[in-house]
Amino acid sequence: MSTLDASTNPPPGGEGAHALDDVRAFIRRFCVFPSQAAYDAVTLWAAHTHLIDSFESTPRLAFLSPEPGSGKTRALEILELLVPNPMLAVNATPAALFRSVADPALRRTILFDEIDTVFGPKAKDNEELRGLLNAGHRRSGVAYRCVGEGTNQTVVAFPAYAAVALSGLGNLPDTILTRSVIIHMRRRAPGEQVESYRERRHAREGRKLGTACADWAKTVAEALADAWPEMPEGITDRPADVWEPLLAIADAAGGSWPARARAACLELARQGVQRGVSLGIRLLADLRFIFDGAHALFTEDILTALWDLDNGPWANLKGKPLDARGLARLLDQYEVTSRKVKIGGKALQGYRADDLADPWARYLPAPSSASAGNPEPAEPPEPARSEAISWVPETLGVPEPGALERNRAADQVPATTDQVPEPAAHPEPVSPPLTCEVPQVPEVPDFSEGTQRPPAAASAA
Repeated sequence: MSTLDASTNPPPGGEGAHALDDVRAFIRRFCVFPSQAAYDAVTLWAAHTHLIDSFESTPRLAFLSPEPGSGKTRALEILELLVPNPMLAVNATPAALFRSVADPALRRTILFDEIDTVFGPKAKDNEELRGLLNAGHRRSGVAYRCVGEGTNQTVVAFPAYAAVALSGLGNLPDTILTRSVIIHMRRRAPGEQVESYRERRHAREGRKLGTACADWAKTVAEALADAWPEMPEGITDRPADVWEPLLAIADAAGGSWPARARAACLELARQGVQRGVSLGIRLLADLRFIFDGAHALFTEDILTALWDLDNGPWANLKGKPLDARGLARLLDQYEVTSRKVKIGGKALQGYRADDLADPWARYLPAPSSASAGNPEPAEPPEPARSEAISWVPETLGVPEPGALERNRAADQVPATTDQVPEPAAHPEPVSPPLTCEVPQVPEVPDFSEGTQRPPAAASAA
């Protein structure tokens, strides 16, 4: 739990909650995000930019979409009004960014648009920029550069700690994605309407909200340095590292924000796991599903089963199906090699379940008896990078609407069968379906211009 005491923690509906409510309402006027959780996460991220010196790390905020025209740039334009010392960067050089974030007194907030031009498939290597973004995630992070003229060079450590929001097409390297709150943007549907944004008309209002957020942040900055927010169940390792500052700020704000923040954490963190599973982790999960208790399988049988998996990537990797050499290469990183196995009096090259047991235990969740279809892989804290595709079908995450009701109804309907059970048979206990119920929290009212805010006591009620 947070260590904020009663003297520094605003009461429900207090100044902090009102400041976040206003920021959220302002963002909603001009941006269409895919979920309510996304609005809550972006609001908390904007607030955290005023408080990053209170934390050991700062999460990156990534607006990603498959197509242009999805509102990514508009989201950065709105954030520019709400964050301290914003720097809009489009294809900025590493040298420019190094010097922009090196001054702790200025504490720049980097808003990097068109990041796909830096890390996209057609972009050249940008290891220096990637290193800066990774190092700047931690307050102790520095980036080393040679400074001088000619042969008179000295190594200088540039402080790299800075809040960074990114937007771009497609995907980003795993080392950045795992440090990010990811918002998957999409084009507005015909029924999704937003207010037209004009800088000369709305910039002053947005900056005023940013100032109010900064003023509140000063009152809780010292207490937040010692805050340890309670994490939702299942949020550990890198996701916990990413969400810790945002949850601490929500706890300090009070009102509905602690519940909203944890609901957003569960939804967005699990979406990140779902979309960020590496090819190697997917292979381990699919192999566990294929083996299904077998002690060994021939390589040719494994490949045939992989090709036949529904929604599996193995029948078409870069235009070709996975072959024995590719299978061996992927499994070699987990120290699993093929060997001669004997099945039914026939000896051929294959793989043993005993050799796969260790990586299955290390990189996959415990198998569930309720799983009846393809396996549900989970990403380790530090996912392995792969040159092959890294996107997987949407099999994880928050249950679809109506899923909980269908599960409960299924529990109440007795199973029927035409078969007569054997006299000595004892039925196996049936595990209840696994569900993940995200707490329902009230919608934050939109305090637009001309709308009177209810008194604090009434809001708390």
